[in-house]
Amino acid sequence: MNDVKTTPRLTSTVIALIAFFTLVDLFAAQAILPFLAVKYSASPSQIGVAVNSSTAGMAIGALLTALFGARIDRQIGIVASLLLLTIPSALLAIAPDLSTFAALRVAQGLCMSCAFTLTLAHLGETAPPEHQASAFAAYITGNVASNLVGRLISALTAGLYGTSVAFIVFAVLNLAGAALAMATIQPRMSMGPMLARPSIRAALTAPLFAGYGIGFLILFSFIGVFSYVNFVLMRPPLGLGMMSLGAVYFVFAPSIIATPWAGAAARRFGARQALFAGLLVALVGLALLASDELALVITGMVLVALGTFFAQATATGQVSRTAGAARSTASGLYLAAYFAGGLAGAATIGMAFDSFGWHTCLMLVGAALAGAGLLGLSFSTTGGRRT
Repeated sequence: MNDVKTTPRLTSTVIALIAFFTLVDLFAAQAILPFLAVKYSASPSQIGVAVNSSTAGMAIGALLTALFGARIDRQIGIVASLLLLTIPSALLAIAPDLSTFAALRVAQGLCMSCAFTLTLAHLGETAPPEHQASAFAAYITGNVASNLVGRLISALTAGLYGTSVAFIVFAVLNLAGAALAMATIQPRMSMGPMLARPSIRAALTAPLFAGYGIGFLILFSFIGVFSYVNFVLMRPPLGLGMMSLGAVYFVFAPSIIATPWAGAAARRFGARQALFAGLLVALVGLALLASDELALVITGMVLVALGTFFAQATATGQVSRTAGAARSTASGLYLAAYFAGGLAGAATIGMAFDSFGWHTCLMLVGAALAGAGLLGLSFSTTGGRRT
């Protein structure tokens, strides 16, 4: 077994690419929700929940990895998860009905979650303390890139060739991720002997629970906005077509640039201040999303993406630093809460969208972001590990 001190540290570029290939499937289908709603004769809330069922699989997989992942070799676990991910990704191309589609999305989530959680644990175990915030920010940056590029691929491919071809393309991307992980991640167990493993109680402290709650509310908000804004963009008065809708998702490009700075901001100003900054930017974006002017709506999407990804990167790094030796378990619990929030957001905001309209959805998301801010009061003001 390799010693922690001699395990090669992954570069920021490799970290971001692994995150990209791992999560490119997660949100890409949101860009073609209106297409899928027509294909399966579903309402916005029904197709929203089906597409975002992947977050249920993500939550379950993260919890299982938190409980049992300490004995899994990181390279084997990540590569195997990405290889298995290609199966449901390809089968989505021929899913005959909405129930099958949702089940395959859950299976995707399970595979993505295992790879995602094991990679975060690997970063926490191999990155020196002074580089951890930057490593986690690089991983979240890859996540942001997957949102942009995945949605572009999804919208453009579905518009030109149909949704089936889009899902085949994502299966190929998953294979590329498995190859990259095989080439760059060193075989390594996490903790060695079972007696050296920290108790799960170490991951159940009050500061960590606050981090888990913040993760829940961040993805609740993100999915609530970016699942259903597609319907707002395509209906009057905005009335965008599918190709134009794909181009709109360049709104994630600024987040790719800004998110890596979350680690530096947390170190310099403190995790609490960095979190508050991200949440405030997202709240400003929500206000703009209430407009009927396309320019203001797009600006609002830019700000919501910037704010939520910045806040997520801050919360992810803070949870890992706070957990210490229990970071593997804590990372899994954080992700379980995070992705459970995504499914809750898809269902809750979807029902609100069907019954009460877009402005009610925005108010619910605003309340969730405010709740995340209240939980963030427990975060460190110095950016270091809490004592």
